[in-house]
Amino acid sequence: MMKKQWVILAVCFLLFLTQIEAVSAAIPSGHGRQTYATSFTGTDTLTGTSSRQQAFEVMEYWNVEELRVNLRFQISQITEDQESSVTLSLNGSPFYTFRPTVQNNGEQQLTIPAPKGFLKEGTNTLSIQGYLRTTTNLDQVCVVDNTTDNWLHLFNTSSVDVTYTPKALTGGISDFSQRFSGIDTVKSNRSLLAVPEGSTGAELEAAAYALSGFANANSLSDRTLPLLPYRADTVKGKGAVVLVAMYDHVPAALKAQLNTDEDLQSHALIQLVNKDSQPTLVVTSKDESLLIKAGRLIANSELLAQLSSDLKVVDDATETATPTLAISSDVSFTETGDQLTGPYHQEQIYYVSLPSNRSIADSGKISLDFRYAQNLDFDRSLVTVSINDTPIGSKKLTKELANKDSLHLAVPQNLNISGNFSVKVAFDLELPSLICTPNTQQMPWAYISKDSVMKLNTKDRTDLLFNNYPYPFLRDEVYNHVAVVLPQEMDDYSYQSLANVFNLLGQYATGNTGDVHFYTDSVNTDNLQNNNIIAIGTYEDNKVIRDNNDKLYFKYNADGSSILSNEKMSIDAAYGARIGTLQLIESPYESGRGFLAVTGANSQNYYLSSKLIATEKDKWRVFGDGVVSDKDGNVSAYRFKTVSGTEEDSALQNIAERSDVFGFIVAVVLVIALVLLSLILLLRKHLKKRGDRRET
Repeated sequence: MMKKQWVILAVCFLLFLTQIEAVSAAIPSGHGRQTYATSFTGTDTLTGTSSRQQAFEVMEYWNVEELRVNLRFQISQITEDQESSVTLSLNGSPFYTFRPTVQNNGEQQLTIPAPKGFLKEGTNTLSIQGYLRTTTNLDQVCVVDNTTDNWLHLFNTSSVDVTYTPKALTGGISDFSQRFSGIDTVKSNRSLLAVPEGSTGAELEAAAYALSGFANANSLSDRTLPLLPYRADTVKGKGAVVLVAMYDHVPAALKAQLNTDEDLQSHALIQLVNKDSQPTLVVTSKDESLLIKAGRLIANSELLAQLSSDLKVVDDATETATPTLAISSDVSFTETGDQLTGPYHQEQIYYVSLPSNRSIADSGKISLDFRYAQNLDFDRSLVTVSINDTPIGSKKLTKELANKDSLHLAVPQNLNISGNFSVKVAFDLELPSLICTPNTQQMPWAYISKDSVMKLNTKDRTDLLFNNYPYPFLRDEVYNHVAVVLPQEMDDYSYQSLANVFNLLGQYATGNTGDVHFYTDSVNTDNLQNNNIIAIGTYEDNKVIRDNNDKLYFKYNADGSSILSNEKMSIDAAYGARIGTLQLIESPYESGRGFLAVTGANSQNYYLSSKLIATEKDKWRVFGDGVVSDKDGNVSAYRFKTVSGTEEDSALQNIAERSDVFGFIVAVVLVIALVLLSLILLLRKHLKKRGDRRET
C-alpha cells in the first residue's frame, strides 16, 4: 500500500514539474530582471595624472534598477597608497574615489555601485581619473607626477554592469525594431529574421533589405542577426521575430492575426502580432514587388522609427527611398568649438564618415583654427594633428599667436585611408615650473574653433581585393547591382552563410535604393551580366561555381569532393575536403564586375568561411583575393592578382577625380582654343587683304 502511495506521489510530482515547464515556456524570453555587462575595450594604462573613458549603452526600453562598475587592475608595486587615488565619474559627474593598495602585488578587484541618477538613455561615458604617486612629499618641495613608474594598468576583464527590467512593448513597430537590434537581444541571440522554407527570390530579396536595415542598427561589432526558415525549432526561445513571406506562405496561426481589411494584391502589410508572448513582425503581401518595397521600408531606419502603431500598409504610392548620399568636399570638425583644459597631453578626436569604396585622394588639406592660454612654456608646447593615429604635422605654440593661431597641413596620399577615419588634434600644454605648480584642471587651456575644416578629395577604389571589401557589392553605401546565386536546395548552413554575408554588407549600407536579386544555380546567364555576383554553395550544388571552377584560384578536383593545391598553398586531399574558401575574381559574365565565391566541399565548410565576412571584428583577417579557413580556426589569405605597375593613379585619373581641377583645365583649354581661333581668323583676314592688294 505504501509503495502505491509513493508511486502516486511521484506521478503527481512529475505532473507538477510538467506544469511548471509549460508555464515557463509561456513566459516570453527576456522578461524579468536581467543584467547586461559591457566589457572594457582593450587594456589601458594610466600614468601620473591621467584618465581613460569607457562608453556603454542604456537602451530606451530598459528600466534600470542597478548600476555597478567592476574594476580589475594592477598598480605599480612602489605606489604610495596614501598619496595616490582613483576617481570615477559618470557622464562628467564624479561619484566614487578610492586609494589603490599595493597588497597582492598591486593587483586589485573592486565592485563599485554607481548612481542611476547620472545615467541617460543612449551612450554613457565612465571616466577613470588616476592621481598616482610613488614618492611622498614630506621632505620634498615638489612632486613629479608624470614619471613612468607612476602607473595603473586596467585589465579588459573590467566591466560596467547594468541591471534592468524591460519595459512593456507599447510603442508599436518602432519600439519592436529597437528591441530587435538592441544590444541585449542580439548578444543573447534572441532575434531572428525568418523566411519560409523553400523561400522565393522575392522573399529573399525583401528579407535581405530588411536584414541590412537591422544590421545597420546593430552596434555590436562581434555579433550577427540570424536568417533562417520559419520553423518551431528556429523560433523557439526567441524574443523578437521578423517573418518576411508571401501571404500564402504565412503560417496559419500568424495569418489569423493579420489585418484583412486591405487587398493584399495591391498592398503589403507590416504588422506586429503576438506582442504579449513572442513579438513577431510579419511582412507580407500577395504581390512580389510590394513585398520587396516593404522590405526596403524596413531598411529605411528614419521611416521605421516613425511607425508608432502596430500596422503599416504599403502601396505603390508609399515613399520608402532613403536620401541620396551627398559626399561633401568640406568637412567641418565641430559646430560650436571644443575646449581642452589641463596640463600635459590633451586630445580631441573627430570622426569623418566616408563610403567604404572611397579613399582620400591627393590635394586634401586640413585647416585648423585655434587659440590657447598665454601662460604656457612656449619652448615645450605644441599642437600635433594625426589621421588614424599617424602624425601628419605639428606646430610649436607661440605667445604672439596665442589669441589667433592656425595650422594648414596637406593630407599625405600615401596614408592609404579609405572609409571612415579619425582626425586627432593633440595639444601638449606645458607650464613653466609646473613641477612646483598645483595641478588645477582648468589651467592651461586650448580651444579649437568652428572654423576648423578639412578639404577632402576622394576617389573610388576599384581593385577587386578583400582589402577594398565590401566593394564592388556596395558603392557609396548602396547595393551596386548585386546578383546572389544560391544552391537549388538550401540547408540551415546555407541560410546562415547568406545571413553572414548580408550582416556585414548591411553594416555599410545606409541607403536602400540599390538592387539585390536572388537566383538559384539554374539562372540564365543574361541575368548575371552587368551584375556583381555572390555565389554561395559547393561544386556539386551550385552550377555557377561548377561552370567557373577553372577560373577560381582554389579549384576543385574532378568530382568536386576536395580543393586542389595551387601556386600559393599545398593542400592534402583530405584537408581539401575540410576547408572553405572566399575568392574574389573578375566576373566571367561581364568585364569590370566582381564575382565572390563562398564555397567549400560541404555547406558547413563554406559557412565557416562566410563568418570571416560577417562582422567588423573578423574582417581584418580577410585580405588579398583568396582566403582559406578550416574548422580549427586557421585562416590563410593570399593575393593572386598581379600588381599591374605602380599603385599610384595617373595624372589623367587624378584630374578626372578632381572636379575643380578638371573644370579649370577645361576653361584653360577653351581660352586657348578661342585664342587660336582668333589668330586663325586674323591670319585669314590678313592674307585676304594681301590678295586683294595684289589683284589691284
